[in-house]
Amino acid sequence: MPDIVDIAVSAGSFETLVTAVKAAGLVETLKSPGPFTVFAPNDDAFAKLPPGTIQTLVQNIPQLSRILTYHVVSGKLTKADLEKVDSVTSVEGSPIRIDTSESFEVKNATVLAADIEADNGVIHVIDTVILMG
Repeated sequence: MPDIVDIAVSAGSFETLVTAVKAAGLVETLKSPGPFTVFAPNDDAFAKLPPGTIQTLVQNIPQLSRILTYHVVSGKLTKADLEKVDSVTSVEGSPIRIDTSESFEVKNATVLAADIEADNGVIHVIDTVILMG
């Protein structure tokens, strides 16, 4: 089974995320055994950011790294697992609010596709880049 990075690359709708992960030097981490839960913003999610944001982040690797690791949780958490909690702690260290009462939301993002199985975890596709704070 492909790992998280291979799935994101082959899907074709995560080009910005893949570029950002490479720029931040997180490829090896996300290819490691994990397991990880990744809330993966698709290209449309990155396109919603203000113009120039991505270019600025690629020039500020520590900040880019913090934002990307805020989208990753240690352990393999399926939608069923996440329905039992109201928040999880990201690899970055900050809490991420989970709301499954009506739809499946992660902080201010809606999950578009849940439980995409990877060799080293699970991916939930989200429609918005989630930011700390």
